[in-house]
Amino acid sequence: MEKKLRIAIIGYGKMGRAVEKLALSKGHEISAIIDNEADWERSAGKLAESDAAIEFTDPDAAPVNIKRCFDIDLPVVTGTTGWLSELPAIVRLCESGERTLFYASNFSIGVNFFFELNKRLADMLSGMQGYSPSITETHH
Repeated sequence: MEKKLRIAIIGYGKMGRAVEKLALSKGHEISAIIDNEADWERSAGKLAESDAAIEFTDPDAAPVNIKRCFDIDLPVVTGTTGWLSELPAIVRLCESGERTLFYASNFSIGVNFFFELNKRLADMLSGMQGYSPSITETHH
């Protein structure tokens, strides 16, 4: 039997709502929805009982949100972009505290196939003279 997760959603915009809809359709529970400072205070107990947090917010909020989850030993999945200058410090915190973080700049299967095809194309053309291949993915 599949384990049903208690998921905390951090960031209740377009992606947060999509995560909620998909999670509920798969039989999972939404234990908390965090979209502002008052939600953090109101949902403290629910967060501690969650199996994981899924975080889609903004670049300024993401590192703070991740640290807050680390503080209560809550595993975090984040797809927030634009905060990678903070990633090395977050990774150090994660590793030193034996916490859990899963980050991807894009969770779309199609876009990830695109990334892989781009690597293969670059390898194929690397030895060819006169070619300067490039592909640009524009996010948002």
